[in-house]
Amino acid sequence: MQRVNDHWIGANANPGNNLWARATYFSGNMAHYQLTRVSRYLNYAVAWAEQNNYSLNGGAATRNADNHCAGQTYLDLYQELGGANKIAVLEESLSLMVNSAKRDDWWWVDALHMAMPPFARLGALRNNTSYWVAMYQLYHHTKRLRPDRLGRVTGLLSEFTPLWYRDNAYAIDGPNQFSPNGKPVLWSRGNGWAIAAHAKVLKVIPLTDKRGPEYAFTLQSMANALRPIQRADGFWNVNLADPAHFGGPETSGTAFFAYGIAYGIRAGLLDRATYLPVVARAWNGMVETAVRADGHLGYCQGVGAAPAPVDPDQTADYGVGAFLMAGTEIAALTT
Repeated sequence: MQRVNDHWIGANANPGNNLWARATYFSGNMAHYQLTRVSRYLNYAVAWAEQNNYSLNGGAATRNADNHCAGQTYLDLYQELGGANKIAVLEESLSLMVNSAKRDDWWWVDALHMAMPPFARLGALRNNTSYWVAMYQLYHHTKRLRPDRLGRVTGLLSEFTPLWYRDNAYAIDGPNQFSPNGKPVLWSRGNGWAIAAHAKVLKVIPLTDKRGPEYAFTLQSMANALRPIQRADGFWNVNLADPAHFGGPETSGTAFFAYGIAYGIRAGLLDRATYLPVVARAWNGMVETAVRADGHLGYCQGVGAAPAPVDPDQTADYGVGAFLMAGTEIAALTT
């Protein structure tokens, strides 16, 4: 983890913007800091947040889940250092959503990871379950009740397996529903976003909350579906339903799956004897295949919405972030 994170920081002296991709890296970076307490990781995150004025892309009025991803690191920095200014814009933005009746904003699966954790954490921080109620309504709409462009009611959770379509274009009757081989398109990183969202929410929302068991059941169901389709090298293919659709290995989805499953083991939601080998194969596969000696993390599929070719040189901020999240959760299994 140190090798990978140090390589990323060394290659990116400018910490970057506050968009979802870089924000996902910083979520992993802060997890790494919380594990190691190495000051350079905290300092790098502070420099990023200050460079972006603890703001959101689109400002406080934004309802776009991608723009809320930065709030995860702002909340981490608030937790570590205090300072109401760190979460002021995030809180204003989410409060505007909580206090409106609109609940159809999240139409793509990535939105779950980008925005659910800030809703969950602000609800806990302010002891205000209105955030949790609004989050569940947004989530439920994404999962089950979203009408497509022709007015047909569908959802992003697959009808046939507890895995997720990226958006309605890939769901049943969508224009991109089939791979070139005639199989469903269940994008690896899209499902990675989903399982990571459930893990992050379950770190905050107790199972005694009436919405908690659904989040836990969904994570368990995803893990059960992912286990038999893991590749022998520890990775998952870019299309979970079609190994021939560009094949693998691919790091970003694999890292998120390792993160979510490791959390499930640690939280007692998944059987350790059954799932620890899955996590070990994923981690060892990434370390042996995707991590170079200098810390470069490869095999990360580029920005997209569907399976695409991957090569050994491809890296990405969100991939590094997912790798750091995974490593942090796996390290926690040893304590």
